[in-house]
Amino acid sequence: MARQTALPPSLPPRLISREAAAAYVSVSPGKFDQMVEDGRMPRPRILDRRKAWDVRALDSAVDQLPVDGESFVDDTWSDIDAA
Repeated sequence: MARQTALPPSLPPRLISREAAAAYVSVSPGKFDQMVEDGRMPRPRILDRRKAWDVRALDSAVDQLPVDGESFVDDTWSDIDAA
């Protein structure tokens, strides 16, 4: 997906291609596809017949990735009251 020439240089696009999304999160397109499939990265938005990734959703997904040296705590059920 080519950058729109109508956008000023200070305004980055909100939706980006698969290849750009992979580069944005520093992985190969193949690895990005795996991460979308396993839920670590968001699914694309549909623009007519094209797929594009929302950079805000990518940012959120990256924020959820584990941090090296920190233990992972699954708090999926933390908001459920125990019986």
